[in-house]
Amino acid sequence: MMVQRRRLALLATALSAVLLAACSAPPTTRVVLLPQADGTPSSVVVRANNDDERTLSEPYQRATAKARGAPVVDQADPARLRTENPALFELLPPPVLNYTVYFDIGGAVLTGSSQIAMNEALKAALARSGGEIVVTGHTDTIGSPARNDELSRRRAEQVSQLFLARGFPAHRVEVVGRGERDLAIPTADEVDEPRNRRVAIEVR
Repeated sequence: MMVQRRRLALLATALSAVLLAACSAPPTTRVVLLPQADGTPSSVVVRANNDDERTLSEPYQRATAKARGAPVVDQADPARLRTENPALFELLPPPVLNYTVYFDIGGAVLTGSSQIAMNEALKAALARSGGEIVVTGHTDTIGSPARNDELSRRRAEQVSQLFLARGFPAHRVEVVGRGERDLAIPTADEVDEPRNRRVAIEVR
């Protein structure tokens, strides 16, 4: 039997949907589609040796395939699945943690109230062995787009330096500047909006 993955569905990759595959007495194979931590949809195609295939697209859908015939799809019991396969569930990657810190107008200085969120993000990152961080800078609409692109990048770089100073490996920190794109609060041009002057931190 062959399993084709859509949207990165292997447990080993720690990306997108996570597959739990358990084999009973050969030649029967079962594949269960687990939900993603962030709730985004995913799917997996299960194809038998005779090229009959079925698509799993709902959490805990299960395909059972034997040496002959098309895979049979039903719904697995989540509680029973966890009870019978505790070790595999322990291998699931932890959910992404999101933090947001804000900046004073026109520069790369964190607001005083953002220090708490920054400390929480630092603790969460250091607690995850092998984790990764994505730091994305944003601005309000004051100034030119080119200036805001540079400013957002500078803000993200400053936040990333706080992680590096605490010993987090540089190769596991990604820095992105989005300028005045992706406004948290949509505004017209040249509007001072504190909630748009931010850096979003994803701890993965």
